[in-house]
Amino acid sequence: MFIGEYHHTIDEKGRIIIPNKFRDELGSKFIVTRGIENCLFVYSIENWEKIVTKLNSLPFTKKDARNFNRFFMSGATLVELDKQGRININSPLINYAGLNKNCVIIGTGDRVEIWSLEAWDNYFNSTKENMSDIAENLFNESVSL
Repeated sequence: MFIGEYHHTIDEKGRIIIPNKFRDELGSKFIVTRGIENCLFVYSIENWEKIVTKLNSLPFTKKDARNFNRFFMSGATLVELDKQGRININSPLINYAGLNKNCVIIGTGDRVEIWSLEAWDNYFNSTKENMSDIAENLFNESVSL
């Protein structure tokens, strides 16, 4: 399971260090793709295959399914850790997520997310005030945290 928040920088060549705590579970090769909130989603090969299976089960006759598949799959790229524990992120993904120098890498259970520091701070600050309402809407009385 991926958990935690880590701050790293991305260099001018698009290289960023993947936190050591995530490397074992991700493996030496894994998938990076566009995320939902202008961040990047990072999946182990095993978890990526589960996602692809779910996406392939969506009816291609539904416009939303086709649009989501195009968005999500076209951004996907296989990356490999170098000896320093870095990956190289391609420029379309860097541009999509607005990654410049300072980045935040977070664990979200089954995946890792890579955010620009500015986007993460904006997201976190706008969401933290609503966390009580979000929790109430997501969990009923039979589920406790």
